[in-house]
Amino acid sequence: MTRRALVTGSAGFIGYHLCRRLLADGWAVTGLDAMTPYYDVRLKERRHAMLAQSEGFRAVTGLVEEPGRMAALAETLRPDAILHLAAQAGVRHSIDAPRDYVTANLQGTFEVLEAARSQVPGHLLIASTSSVYGANASMPYAETDRADHQMSFYAATKKATEGMAHSYAHLYGIPTTMFRFFTVYGPWGRPDMALFKFTRAILSGDPIEVYNHGEMQRDFTYIDDLIEGIVRLIGVVPGTEPVGAADSLSPVAPWRAVNIGNGAPVRLLDFVEAIEGALGQHATKRLMPMQPGDVPATWADAALIRDLVGPLPRTDIAEGVRRFVAWYRDYHQV
Repeated sequence: MTRRALVTGSAGFIGYHLCRRLLADGWAVTGLDAMTPYYDVRLKERRHAMLAQSEGFRAVTGLVEEPGRMAALAETLRPDAILHLAAQAGVRHSIDAPRDYVTANLQGTFEVLEAARSQVPGHLLIASTSSVYGANASMPYAETDRADHQMSFYAATKKATEGMAHSYAHLYGIPTTMFRFFTVYGPWGRPDMALFKFTRAILSGDPIEVYNHGEMQRDFTYIDDLIEGIVRLIGVVPGTEPVGAADSLSPVAPWRAVNIGNGAPVRLLDFVEAIEGALGQHATKRLMPMQPGDVPATWADAALIRDLVGPLPRTDIAEGVRRFVAWYRDYHQV
């Protein structure tokens, strides 16, 4: 019997890659996306158009926060898994437009939870972020660490969705996994992210802005490695984890949070060097102070995801950047 997935944010960077993988694995996928103009909608449309080449994909255009839309989809589809990736992203944008984050992240997640309550899936998986760790200075970040001091409104809304999901898991028995991303990059990425912006600027001969004077570290995670982790997690429903991983569970709900990251932070300047190597051009660097809401480093403790689903692939940063640059040159014909 064909498994059915309902994916929100299906035209987004991660959503597109996730849908493509699920389709390749034989799932029937319904993707909901609002095609909001946070960045070039043509990129989102291209992603959906490629997914639509599969007979197993159905695209639905609309806002996840629209009252009742998700519940109606869930009632019709009766999905085996709901994967909620739709969100307003961006640490810096949340300073300028916080209301967008209340609407998309809080109200949107509420509608997803209501849909899951009315039609409980085999597994509900919701995207969170490493940004929830905020001012936590203890690294690598472990899921058991307290995460009470978010540094941006974006991170605060994502931490709130974790609490919302936990309450619904407890009240209505919804098996729920929150996965915390760590700086995902790769082909078809978002134009507002550093790799995209740096590549564009270097090719144009423009300077790149390097924040905190380059004293930054990120646990860069290649998109295919992340997707492998998400797909494997679908089959590990809370309450069915291997021996030794039960500590990841909430004591009162079928709920857990899981880091998906390489577990190996990379210096920002080394990341820039990898881009220069892939492009065959040097960057002119404009050293800048730290951006409001940002943190100097992220680093995932990957022990739990390894215990739950086994070792994940870890694409080398030079190889991952090379693949992105090859895609960028092809997509933009440069």
